[in-house]
Amino acid sequence: MTPPPEFEPADPLWRDGWYTHARKLPSPNRGPRPVGALVDLVIIHSISLPPGEFGGGHVQALFTNSLDWNAHPYFQAIRGLEVSSHFFIERRGELWQFVGCDDRAWHAGRSSFNGRDNCNDYSIGIELEGLEGGAFEDSQYETLAGLMAVLAQRYPITQATGHEHVAPGRKHDPGPGFDWALTQRMLGWPDRCFPQRPAPRD
Repeated sequence: MTPPPEFEPADPLWRDGWYTHARKLPSPNRGPRPVGALVDLVIIHSISLPPGEFGGGHVQALFTNSLDWNAHPYFQAIRGLEVSSHFFIERRGELWQFVGCDDRAWHAGRSSFNGRDNCNDYSIGIELEGLEGGAFEDSQYETLAGLMAVLAQRYPITQATGHEHVAPGRKHDPGPGFDWALTQRMLGWPDRCFPQRPAPRD
């Protein structure tokens, strides 16, 4: 006999779109997804503040509208920016979450994927701490693969792509330093789930 819904056991990994193994830091930069939106895409980004500098909590401050714009000259160039991502993975692999996955985070901006505009409506954004085009740490790939695996268990994820692929010419992250092949091997997902990569030369 199937118990009524109110007696079904809760998913220990999720609470209202929040992943229980991530550090929760809610961002005000979020909104509801369109009614009936199918969350089937993961978009991978890279970010560091200031560019090329890691740690310090500046990314967390940016996503929660608490960045001190006077703390570094670079911050004047992004002063007033209101953005967020669902997740952020630090260099040592620590995972943060800023927006529940049932909601819309402000990470992709003007974007399109497979003929569908406004990728924020149907995607989950994951930021990796790193310099655009630079390399990432093994610990980040481990956290990323684990996160993507559990996301695919909860949401109908069919593909993963980069910010550079949904906003070509405007964005270039995560860039050539991101190892898509390694990510695919760690997840065991088929080729169709990832951006097409150039064939290796003989």
